[in-house]
Amino acid sequence: MATAPAESSESPSPGRAPDYCDMDPFRIAAAGHDFTFYPHGQDRLRALVELIESAQESLRIFYYLFDSDVSGTKVRDALVAAARRGVEVDLVVDAFGNDAGADFFAPLTEAGGRFAVFSPKWGTRYLVRNHQKFTIADGVRVMTGGANVSDHYFAIPAENGWCDLSVLIEGPVVEQFTRWFALLRSWVDNEKLGRTRQLRRLRDIVRQWEGGDGPVRLLVGGPLVRRGHWAWCLRQDLVRAHRLDTVSAYFSPPRSFRRLFTRIARRGSARMIMAGKSDIAAAIDMARLHYGKLVRAGVRVFEFGICKLHMKLLVVDDASYVGSANLDKRSFRINVELMVRIEDAGLAAEMRKLIDHMEQSSEAITPAWYVRHSTFLNRMRWRLAYWLNLADYRISRAGMR
Repeated sequence: MATAPAESSESPSPGRAPDYCDMDPFRIAAAGHDFTFYPHGQDRLRALVELIESAQESLRIFYYLFDSDVSGTKVRDALVAAARRGVEVDLVVDAFGNDAGADFFAPLTEAGGRFAVFSPKWGTRYLVRNHQKFTIADGVRVMTGGANVSDHYFAIPAENGWCDLSVLIEGPVVEQFTRWFALLRSWVDNEKLGRTRQLRRLRDIVRQWEGGDGPVRLLVGGPLVRRGHWAWCLRQDLVRAHRLDTVSAYFSPPRSFRRLFTRIARRGSARMIMAGKSDIAAAIDMARLHYGKLVRAGVRVFEFGICKLHMKLLVVDDASYVGSANLDKRSFRINVELMVRIEDAGLAAEMRKLIDHMEQSSEAITPAWYVRHSTFLNRMRWRLAYWLNLADYRISRAGMR
């Protein structure tokens, strides 16, 4: 039996990058909050800088990745200017994701700002990442979502920039962000604790977190925490859901969640958009391992191949989840993550319009597609990517690209 050639990590799609345009920003008032969504990279960068420039009292910033490129320098310089005009600036970046280096942030500390690193160190904490991305201005506005601070996250689709989503929020949930930042900042500062004790303390912070019980909630997650985790709340929604729409850059959820997805498809409808392009080929491979069962159960699966996909958006009936978490085991079980859950039918409908827009330029994964691509060698590669998913991302990148 002939073996089909291994597929590229950059699969073809119906649209072409020059023909595809991200949606313009759109604003929605829901559940006592104002939400402004930014699907377009340049709009995200502009809004982030404007948020920093408008701060009068405080800026609290937490990012997984912060590059020393053009965009990173622009954001850093805005933070420096804020510190010089008397704003209390406090920035924390993840040690693994921070490509800029401590020297890059020296102008901020010289201007009176604070800078710290979320550093798991070697040992039991090493695999734990701060995967969150958010900026809080004056305790009343917060910008969060999937985008890091790097040119890649603000470039247009024609330049293969990341397709992502950020949201600017004004309303009561911002108080929860401020409280959450304070807890994490305290953890970062308390390096005198031993490695095991620090990991235990981080788990306790996540386990004991209460993000509110209203229609807009700040949900978090962390290493080896189950009850109260953002994914625990997602499970409760999925159990009774009749409609599911998702965009997820990395897809390798636990088997119990995959079963819930297929059950929703059988009793209602389920649509999932996955990455057709990524910076890590293994991310595409590990998702493709699961396509067969999803498609056979009636889940409508698509690959977005216009540009690199990084969006994290889940819509379950009338509840929308926006934040930093992927539908992969790292986000479910290891990384420190946050997701904002918004229960509002009107907002969910607008989120689905965004997904509709992406579907139009995505490739449908049909049973014939799966048969054609699921050769023995491809399945072996997909499975290897799946098991590497819990390892250091650098291993996956080096071994699978």
